[in-house]
Formats: sequence, structure tokens, C-alpha cells
Amino acid sequence: MSREPDGLRADGGRERPVRAGVIGVGSMGTNHARVYAELRGVELVGVADADKERAAEVAADFGTDAYGIEDLLEHVDVVTVAVPTPYHASVARQCIDAGVHALVEKPFVDDLGVGAELAALAEDRGVVLQVGHIERFNPAVRALPDLLDGVEPIAITANRLGPPLNREMGDGVVMDLMIHDIDVVLSLVDAAVDRVAATATPDEQYATAQVTFDNGVIASLTASRLTQQKTRTLDITARDRLIRVDYLNQSVQIFRQSRPDYLRDNGGVRYRHEVVMEQPMINTGEPLKRELQAFVDAATDGGPVLVTPADGLRAIDLARRIEADAEATLRSVGTAVAAETTETPEGRQ
Repeated sequence: MSREPDGLRADGGRERPVRAGVIGVGSMGTNHARVYAELRGVELVGVADADKERAAEVAADFGTDAYGIEDLLEHVDVVTVAVPTPYHASVARQCIDAGVHALVEKPFVDDLGVGAELAALAEDRGVVLQVGHIERFNPAVRALPDLLDGVEPIAITANRLGPPLNREMGDGVVMDLMIHDIDVVLSLVDAAVDRVAATATPDEQYATAQVTFDNGVIASLTASRLTQQKTRTLDITARDRLIRVDYLNQSVQIFRQSRPDYLRDNGGVRYRHEVVMEQPMINTGEPLKRELQAFVDAATDGGPVLVTPADGLRAIDLARRIEADAEATLRSVGTAVAAETTETPEGRQ
């Protein structure tokens, strides 16, 4: 069972601040430390990292302490796990064994079977385990369930594009970027995946996929680290409207009644295209702050876990299917090109 630290009552009342920590203070982990330090009713107790100098530097920046992982887990109620993906499972298990609620950054784990075991273990121990799919907490995305009430989507198109990064990435663009939109799409479409078709560049820096669900909804997903303009959009097509989400601006636009028209004007004919556009008011804010607040609430006040381990595993499973199909497409294209080359006079031996 999870421990009930002194000062945190089982009924959700808080007699003292929630003690938070971060394991892994690279780029993302450092932002988690910053937000914990800013959250009301939360105290950033400490950070841990394999790079002790880095841990000390980040700790100094936020007025807290650097620990080893085991020592940190003795001092906190909640913790973010932001280590490299291959270490997610082992560190998450340490957190569960210590009775510490954990938010594990995406992708949740490397191995789906191990992820399922961790989810079961956390449930058995009464430990909250949340997966860090941050776009679920984008205010524009949070508005979608109400906007889609009574609406039957036909297609969803997601574009997550940007220029090359100045840092080395361990994952390809599907597992690093596209997985954000995979998770959002899976949260919106209540159906099983029927078919996947994908392709990518050999260096895995650009990928596009079409996912067909068994209820007929078609999702088209593109992710890129090669595009010289940052774009983060999600379009939802229904028969009577188009709902457009801009993740960066945290805005939603709804287009209706788009129709062409021809008007007579001074003896001539003029073309006109009319569309009605609505822009709902969105209460904007930092998604990471909302994500960590929701996690703290789930861990200490019994609030809902908004991104569960099961959600994280579904996203990984679909991302893997997309990667596999893209790889198969590349192989088939390579085989076809090689065959065509050997059939030309220049290619004959």
C-alpha cells in the first residue's frame, strides 16, 4: 500500500504542502522542477539525476536539494520520472515499491508487458501512476469533449512539424513527436484501430501515417523534425463542421456552412465563397502546470488520473505499429528500386 505521509490525511485534507521531487533533470525534467516550485500547496523537496553536477545545478536554481534516487524517494509524496525512456520501468518500479506516486514521462515504457505489470503493481499498492502526455492538458484539447458532444467525426488530421533540434534524440519522430497526437486521437475516438499505413524518411526525421478505426474514422498524422516552420494543429472533420485546434496558440476555430455561390453583378457573374467561423473562448494556461496540478490532485485528493498507464500503453502500441509499417514501406520501396536498377541496361551485369 502507498504510505500516508504525516500531514497528508486519507480524506484528502492537506495539513502541509505536498512534497514533490523530480528524477532526471534534463530539459523536460528541469521544467517539471520549475513548475513544482511554482505550484500552490506543493514544495519541491529535491531532484535526482545520474549526472550529479547537473542535479546540483538544477537544485541550486530552484532553491532545493540534490539527492540520489533512493534518498529522494524517502522524502517525497509525489515524483516525476523524466529519465531516458529505457530507464522508465526500473525507476517507476522503485517509486511504486517506495509508495511514492509517480508521473512517468512519455513514452511510458519500452516494453508493453512490463508496462502492464507496473500498472497492476501500482494499483495493488495504491500508488497513482500517471503518464506524461502533456497535450491532453492543453486548454484547447481540454475543450474538445464539450465541442464534440453529439458530433460524429469523419476524419482527424494532425500536423506536428518543426525544424531540426540542437540536441540528440534517442527516439525517432514517431515515438518522440507523433505519439502526442496518437494519444490525443485515441482519447477522442472510441473505437479499435483497424488498419495502419505509414511511411517515413530513412533517418526517421519525417513520418506520415493513416490510421483507420473500425467505426470508419480516418486519422492522418504527420510529424517532422525537418520543417522550417513550427506547426502544431489538429483538424476534426464532421459533416456539418470543421473543428481546428492550434496547440501553440491554444485556440479553437469552428467552421460551418462553407458553400460556394455565384452572384450576378452589373450584368456579370461573380464568384463568392462564404463560411461561418466561430471561435470559442478558451481559458489559456501552461499545459505542464495543469498536468502536474492534476497529478498532484489525483495523488493526494483522490482526483481522477487523466492519463492512465493503459492510455500510455495504447499510444505506444499504435506508435510501434506505425513505425513497423513505415519500415516495411521503406524496405519495399528499396526492393523495387533495386529491381528496377538491375533491369536497366546500365544495371545488368
